[in-house]
Amino acid sequence: MQIHVNGQVRETTSGTTVADLLRELNIMGERVAVEVNLDILERGQFGQRLLTEGDRVEIISFIGGGSL
Repeated sequence: MQIHVNGQVRETTSGTTVADLLRELNIMGERVAVEVNLDILERGQFGQRLLTEGDRVEIISFIGGGSL
């Protein structure tokens, strides 16, 4: 099935969860925010939220750093 991830079309299998997608993309779930079809997901939903054909997923990674 096709989904859109950060504006790019991506093929994935039926039954894929948000957590599965993050693993496929090698993204650690602790420092990201995920939105599916304009709904922001809580981290606890990543393993339960199934993706469906045409879903639009936005993944934002938070990067710490800098000096004080």
